[in-house]
Amino acid sequence: MSVRGPLGATAQSASVELTRGPSLDARAAPAASSRRALLAVAGLVTSGFVIAISAANTETLLPLSIRPVPSSLAGAFGSANLNLRSGGAIAVLILMTACYAIVAVLANELSTRTVLMAIAALNAIVLLAPPLVSTDVFSYQAYARMGSLFGTNPYLSGPHALGIGDPVFPYIGAKWSYIPSVYGPAFTMFSYLLAPLAVGASVLVYKSIATASSLGIVALTYNAARLRGVNPVRAAALVGLNPLLILYGVGGGHNDLVMLLAMVAAVYAILRSRERLGGALTVLAIGVKLTAGILLPFVIAAGGPLRGRGRRRDLLIGAGATFAALGSLTLAFFGPGVINVLPTIQRSQSEGDWHSLAGALVTRLGMVTIGHVVGYLLAAAFVVVFAWLVRRVWRGELDWIDGVGWATAAMLIAASSLLPWYVAWLLPFAALSSDRRLFRTALVITCVVQGVELLGYIPHGVSLPGL
Repeated sequence: MSVRGPLGATAQSASVELTRGPSLDARAAPAASSRRALLAVAGLVTSGFVIAISAANTETLLPLSIRPVPSSLAGAFGSANLNLRSGGAIAVLILMTACYAIVAVLANELSTRTVLMAIAALNAIVLLAPPLVSTDVFSYQAYARMGSLFGTNPYLSGPHALGIGDPVFPYIGAKWSYIPSVYGPAFTMFSYLLAPLAVGASVLVYKSIATASSLGIVALTYNAARLRGVNPVRAAALVGLNPLLILYGVGGGHNDLVMLLAMVAAVYAILRSRERLGGALTVLAIGVKLTAGILLPFVIAAGGPLRGRGRRRDLLIGAGATFAALGSLTLAFFGPGVINVLPTIQRSQSEGDWHSLAGALVTRLGMVTIGHVVGYLLAAAFVVVFAWLVRRVWRGELDWIDGVGWATAAMLIAASSLLPWYVAWLLPFAALSSDRRLFRTALVITCVVQGVELLGYIPHGVSLPGL
């Protein structure tokens, strides 16, 4: 009597099957996926390179205030004389975004070296390009010059206080000329050190800081993923190869990446059971940009890593000590006027921009009342979702990093002002999440926000009905 296995296979036939190698189809499928992933990486880097070398001569990619770009701001590729025009820029950016989505999905087929080299290449290329799309990098320098060189409180006056004769003033975005600083005091105090620099030199320094922050975020995310048991290559790819982070975050020299570096460093410190350092870094991130405050309630409420005896206390000690030190310095530099940053943020958010639903209703369709009502409803919905997520983390029903990720996604959806580089806020938490839905959500938000941004590259596109 023979002993038969599943599906009627004899023990002997089963042993024979086990000794055979994979079928041709089984070997071909991973090989095809690997080729697609490598082609996508090549397409991603190539399209990023095309954007960088053409930016100085493609007005669509430049802030309005530097069109045509002066030689001091043209970057290393200013003499390339490559003009993609609107159609070419849109095509290349669509290709870059599509390649990114493929790489993120197929990252398991790529080596760590391939992903990290692609990230380094993209950061270096974009660093050498002119400032892309946004004028924020000039606002940083304007607020620094106001406070450091002229003794004007940047939280009480806008860059117009410099006067039209100041070298940086012509490059300030028109919307921001009369708006005081919306940035945290830690970043503003640091920016005072750069105030004496010429405009071109300050742009390069801020972009270098953004580049270093971008690479630091990738390194911390990679190592945190290993601690979390998440695929570190996929995590690094989702964050470091994201076109919105690279082109708009690094390309615009945005301080959002400095804030995000401190946030991810705080997460990594907490994962390494260094709660005091984690609390201190969380407060430091808030000091760069108040957006980072979304992290603090979750690390306090966290069940897993912080439920041990004394850990929550250590977190609060680190956060409290840093808050006291930063608060003292802030009052010494800016006095009580720094409190004005809160109504300034509210004002700039209420005005909105056409990238968001509420902002588009106000700024493009002229539906001011409806736009404001939609904005308030979305804000209220975010508050409810945020409180629900914190409660679930507190009760141990939700992982705290997942909670931060979902709260950040909700904040982006509800924002009245949603700029492309804001998507970077979500990426590390989606990369470290144990919930694959959050990973997919980050990809969808990236593609949608990039698609909305591309509407602005169409001549008069943002003035079309419904856009």
